[in-house]
Amino acid sequence: MSTRTKIVIGGVAVGLLLWPLIGFWFSLLIVLGVPTAAYLMLDPSQRRRLRRVSSRREIGR
Repeated sequence: MSTRTKIVIGGVAVGLLLWPLIGFWFSLLIVLGVPTAAYLMLDPSQRRRLRRVSSRREIGR
């Protein structure tokens, strides 16, 4: 199982656990907001590197 798959499964698990406790919209905000905030905290050079690595995973490469 790839690292990305593990992260997605973990995010879904956290979302499902938080849903009954704090409500759907707030748990959705956390599940989507934390990775977005982490991405925005990267330096521009780190973002370019991340995009370059992600683009290599396209089908046919």
